Formats: sequence, C-alpha cells, structure tokens
Amino acid sequence: MHVVVIGAGIAGAVSAVELLRDGHTVTILEPGEPGGEQSASYGNGGWLSPSSVLPVSSPGLWKKVPGYLADPLGPLTIRWSYFLKALPWLTRMLTSGWTWGRVKEASLGLAPLVAGSPELHLRLATEAGVADLIKRTGQLYIFPTKQDYEASRESWDIRRARGVKAIEVDEDELRQREPGLDRRYKFALYCEDGGHCTDPGAYVAALVRLAEERGAKRIQGTADRLEIAGGRLKGVHSGGRLIACDATVIAAGAHSRALAHQAGDRVVLDTERGYHAVIESPEASPRTPIMPSDGKMVHTPMAGGLRIAGQVEIAGLEAAPNWKRAEILRDHALRTWPALPRDLPAERVKVWMGHRPSTPDGLPCIGRATGCADVVHAFGHGHIGLASGAMTGRLVADIVSGKPPTIPIAPFNPARFN
Repeated sequence: MHVVVIGAGIAGAVSAVELLRDGHTVTILEPGEPGGEQSASYGNGGWLSPSSVLPVSSPGLWKKVPGYLADPLGPLTIRWSYFLKALPWLTRMLTSGWTWGRVKEASLGLAPLVAGSPELHLRLATEAGVADLIKRTGQLYIFPTKQDYEASRESWDIRRARGVKAIEVDEDELRQREPGLDRRYKFALYCEDGGHCTDPGAYVAALVRLAEERGAKRIQGTADRLEIAGGRLKGVHSGGRLIACDATVIAAGAHSRALAHQAGDRVVLDTERGYHAVIESPEASPRTPIMPSDGKMVHTPMAGGLRIAGQVEIAGLEAAPNWKRAEILRDHALRTWPALPRDLPAERVKVWMGHRPSTPDGLPCIGRATGCADVVHAFGHGHIGLASGAMTGRLVADIVSGKPPTIPIAPFNPARFN
C-alpha cells in the first residue's frame, strides 16, 4: 500500500522504516527538517528507559495542584490564562492516577512498550549508520537519603513487578560511580537495563534519511485535512493539493488532535511543554544519566554537552516560552555538580522549549481510527516518546500490514476517549 506518515518525529520516523520493511510505499509529510528544533524528539532528555512504566498521575497528586498553581516556577505549572482550557485534561489526568490500582493497570500497558528499548534503538541506529549515538550505560535515580527513596517505594514496587531491575546503591558506591556529584545525595537506584541517546535530533534525522534511502518520499508541509469518503481514506490534503494514498499514520505529536477528530476519535490530547538547558563543555558531568528525586528532571551527557531536561508547563501550543523555567534546570545543574562555575557564561548555555504530546491517562494512542480503518494513530506518548518510539513504529507497521501486533495494543485504543 501507499502510506502517508504525517510527522517525522521518532514515532513517524520509525514507522516509516518499519512500513518500508514490510514492503509498503511511504511518503513522509513533515513541516521542518527531520530532527529539527521544531520537534519534541529533538529536545527530550535522551533516555531509553525500560523503567518508564508509570503514568504522570499518582495517588495524592491532586493535593499538590494548588501549590503548583501558586508557584509559577515549580516542577509543574499551569498558566492561569490557559487554566479553563486545560481543566478537562487536568481533571482526567488527576483521576487516572487516583488509586494505585489504576496506576498498576496503566503500567501493564506501558511496560511492554518500553521494554528493551536500548536494544531496539541500537538495532535501528545500526541500520541507519549511527550506532554510536545509542549508549547502554544504565541509569541512576538519585536521592538525598534512603528515606526519600522509601517514601516512593510503592512506585518502585510497581516497576519491579513489571520486570524493572533496580539495584540499591549506597553512599560509598555512589561516590565511586559519580565522584563529581554533590554530597547531598547519599543513595541511588541503578537501573542497568537503561540507556540513552547522545543526540536525539541527529538520530531521528538519520532514521528519516534511512527511510529515504530505502525509497520513501519526503514532502515538506503539514497535513491540513484528511479526505475520507464512505469510511475509506482517499488521501491527505497538504498545501492545497491532495496526496492520494491507501492509508495514513497520524504521528504529528501535539498537533495530532484535529486530524484524529476528523477520523472519528475525540481524543483528549494536550501539550506538557518541556524545557531543556545544555551546558557546553561542562567541567563536570554524570558518567551515567541521572534523575534526582528533588529535581524531577534528568541530567544526561550528550554530544553537545550536559543536557538537563524536564519541567512540565500546561500552557497550550501558542503561548510564548517562559525561559525562567530553563534557568531552573541550569541552576539545578550548578547545585548538583559543584565543579561547574557559579558564573557560567550565558553563551555556554543553550535553552529550548518543546511540546510533549500527552494524554491525561499517560497512555499513547496507537491503533486504527474509529471512523476510518485506513487511518492509524501513533501519538500521545508524553514523557516516553523516545523510549517507546521503536516499539510504536513496529506496531504501526503491524497494524497497517494486518499482522498480529508485536505486543498487546488494547490499552492504547484511541476510542477509549470517545
């Protein structure tokens, strides 16, 4: 079949490669350069994490929302001007994690989506000639004290129940692993199955290049409208012309909602705006990617320097960035790595803001559209877009090709919001 893949982020790029592997003809529709700064895939924390099996919401989160609203620079903030628009999404997000039972149910779906992600991505990166971008060094979740870990034990028990291997690291071993780390951290969990990508933008660009080398056609533009008649797809409208096709994959990230609605699914999708700061030529950097419990962010050694990525800002697609949120990330790095200079020159810090495509229940939309079986959804991955991208692309090809899906896809049914 001729398949138009709408979006060339990680989900779209891998979908294109896997569809070609199954013998389909592929057209990729993307408004910018693949792997460019317009893409959430460009600016993420680079983690390939089999431990990312929990949704954002958890029991008791609702108690913290008033504080988040009062603190414009907290780890999660909601701009007042967007609050009413965000309220339906926010309400469903809070209720989706109301009990640990609901969190466990979500983790059952997410675990196979991210399992083995470093190996899956290494295989793809090797095909694309950029195997050096994928590292399998594991990941460290660090805590000021073991008591801080104990306070989050329920979430770690769920991870372990899903097969995540988390090895306890005491203070002495932590000093040996990360000698440059601030002494306030005295305990960690080492997840040896984790990995990271040292340049997500370059990786995505290489995958799209691989797809083009294998016969995919790339068109620079956006999908304006789907042409559907009698329940069948006729094509995708872009820039005043119709691209005729047999099937299409909606992998447009945070911009996917309108297209999904055209295909009959009233998906609940918003953007959790995320920021990053990259410190070039850092005097100190982790040997292993770390996630500090007191920062809700990741510190990842990358090709361009030390990237600190995180923060959640609910403000929609149109609001201007609040660069103070990137400064928070930079300042956390300065507190975490004492060897970094306090007077770090501004020209050594590059900041970025992007749009995570997020559903309120933390589960992506992967599957055929309700109103047209020729349309396949592949968006809404939130914080796990890079890690889950390899399996998502394989699932897309399975669906289009009529094969049994590689893993169960019922939890990702787009119709759950209808």
